[in-house]
Amino acid sequence: MRADGKNLTGHAGVVLLRKVADRVGLATVLSAALPKGTGPGWRDRGMALVQLACAIVLGATNILEAEQLQHHWKSLFPRPVSDSTLRRTLEAIDGPVAARIERVRAVVRRMVWTLLALRPGGFPWIAVCGRELTGWYVLDLDATIVTCSSKKEGAAGTFKGSFGRMPLGAWVANTRECVAMLLRPGNAPPNDVDDHKSVLASAFRQLPLPLWSKLLIRIDGAAFSHDVLGHLQSLTTSRRRVRWVTGWAINDADEKAIARLPEKVWTAALRQDGQLHEIKGPDGEWLSYQVAELTGVRDLTGWPQGMRLIVRRVKPSRRDAKKLTAFEKRTGWRYQIVATNIPSHQGLSGVPGSGQVWFVDALYRDHAEVEDRVKAIKRVGLGLLPSKSWQFNAAWVLAATLAADLDAWTRLLLLHDEPELAAAEPETIRRKLYHLPARLTSHARRRTLHLDRTWPWAAAFTAAWKRATELPART
Repeated sequence: MRADGKNLTGHAGVVLLRKVADRVGLATVLSAALPKGTGPGWRDRGMALVQLACAIVLGATNILEAEQLQHHWKSLFPRPVSDSTLRRTLEAIDGPVAARIERVRAVVRRMVWTLLALRPGGFPWIAVCGRELTGWYVLDLDATIVTCSSKKEGAAGTFKGSFGRMPLGAWVANTRECVAMLLRPGNAPPNDVDDHKSVLASAFRQLPLPLWSKLLIRIDGAAFSHDVLGHLQSLTTSRRRVRWVTGWAINDADEKAIARLPEKVWTAALRQDGQLHEIKGPDGEWLSYQVAELTGVRDLTGWPQGMRLIVRRVKPSRRDAKKLTAFEKRTGWRYQIVATNIPSHQGLSGVPGSGQVWFVDALYRDHAEVEDRVKAIKRVGLGLLPSKSWQFNAAWVLAATLAADLDAWTRLLLLHDEPELAAAEPETIRRKLYHLPARLTSHARRRTLHLDRTWPWAAAFTAAWKRATELPART
């Protein structure tokens, strides 16, 4: 074994991330938003933040790892940003600076969405029960727990018995982008109205929606409250139509209303592919999920006008036996209720059958995909908040959302014809694409990055690079 190699590069996939960042002008706008440094050795803080975002995408969990990772691609980008410079960059991100960064992120996102509309296949629209929600932008909200083992600012006991913080985020289901993330103490209530208003406002500022846009918001049952539903109802304006689907906390009044439903109103629930939603029972028989309209039976006085309730039932499994209420034990069914303002006669405009109970139920269950988005961002920076300082951790959360943006844009713009890579988990795409080793050579004023010709995803890498070089540069 000899350590005499030259121009060797590890984690060569960083060239794709940096190329996308350069083409959409991310470093330029961040430099304008961040305060300028002083002194002869001053480093551009916008580029430092981009370098940090690239390192987070590749697996860095703190600034020291971010500095060390940069030495893997030193032959490509010969001036690594030191950990002290990265720390000063994050410490400079206070409230006003964070607000400026959010504004420039929205500018860059608008350009990215324009490029998405111009690519083959156009802007990605989600599909539910085999029906494409063309023209509908879908926003998913969810909270998660980031645990820690020491007493840090904001760390507290959570409602699930763990210890840490509980950030609340918003994701665009169409593009899988994390458009807002609010760092909260661990004891923050899951259904805090002000927190949901803040996250929704931040998400709206990020979304480059056209005039007379159509927006669908989905929230799980943990965020259920009267005030949250009232706020969602107030978001519709003359130029923006907002529909929402949320979970509902079942109480005695709901159980009495369910008991009055005749058996004939129950209909079979459907999976996302449009097939019957069935599970195998304890005796090997197939049991169907069933749904019904509860709106006309349950008294909704005082709730948002036009709100509907959809109830879903299924035969409980053995592990659900301890969670059943007395009513569920008596009826032999386990129930779940969904609240929505999607009208039964119109549904979602342009989506046939979207007002039916089976479609609303499937639309709400599709919200479960946000758990994959939460899991992904916790593996791209959010899984560990590295400092005792609340301000520093808030800046780190912002850097993690920038990293998640950069990763999502790379997949959307460069890998849209490679579904295996475009939808891969962070660890998977790192092993297949981002952590690829290479060798750099120079000849006739041209630098060439040589990949292993036998690598299974070498063709996908080179195709992505070609597509990145063809992206129009932001002026």
